[in-house]
Amino acid sequence: MIRIENVSTVFGTGDSRFTAVDDVSLEIPRGSIQGIIGFSGAGKSTLLRNINLLERPTSGRILVDGVDVTALDDAALRATRHGIGMIFQHFNLLNNRTAAQNVELSLKFSGVKNAAERRRRALEALAVVDLSDKAGAYPAKLSGGQKQRVAIARALATEPKVLLCDEPTSAVDPRTTASVLQYLSDVNARFGITIVVVTHEMNVIKAIADNVAVMEDGRVVEQFALTDLQQPGFSPATSIGRYLISDEISLDRADRKPAGRRLEGAHRA
Repeated sequence: MIRIENVSTVFGTGDSRFTAVDDVSLEIPRGSIQGIIGFSGAGKSTLLRNINLLERPTSGRILVDGVDVTALDDAALRATRHGIGMIFQHFNLLNNRTAAQNVELSLKFSGVKNAAERRRRALEALAVVDLSDKAGAYPAKLSGGQKQRVAIARALATEPKVLLCDEPTSAVDPRTTASVLQYLSDVNARFGITIVVVTHEMNVIKAIADNVAVMEDGRVVEQFALTDLQQPGFSPATSIGRYLISDEISLDRADRKPAGRRLEGAHRA
């Protein structure tokens, strides 16, 4: 469904030149949920934005449903993007528009000219994420989880084949994270939409993804299926992979010295 071939993305020139994505190749099967994980600065969000050319790669090709999007002219690219929905970390809702109106905007931009049709499809999309009762609510009256569900509805309204999710749970609490991931999983199962999720949280990947690509310094350093994690004795091949799948927080406390008295003295000062 999505084929990334030797993609590199370079920002700046000369001494300020920075390679955000470095010769990445990745194949994402139709109807699957692909996780891309790595620390901040690993290049994962840039790679995600390469898929719909919000960031155009410096070199390489990206094929979506057999179409080389890197070879399209502006008009053809706009049309292709209608089939690629995107969910952002911080919702990107307009505060002066209701939930339904925010969803309708995506349909207006995708060329649906009939206002009644836009309204119908917006309400259908909100129903998918169980927000029919919030259609007339403004973002200020919605919780973080509800805002993200409106963002999911907005992405679904254009009936995409692909859904790109850039840190979709980073701005919500753990309980809301589970709810958002459940809706994404349901959308995948119900509509067969291919989903790509970028995150630095392994618990998100474990909950929803079929396959994992681990990124470090702009490169995909490891790939494995989530089912591999359930196999006795399986361990990621790279140190970054092993660290990311660990649920533990480990601190180096060897050189730590008691600081209580020093802090007390600081308060007196």
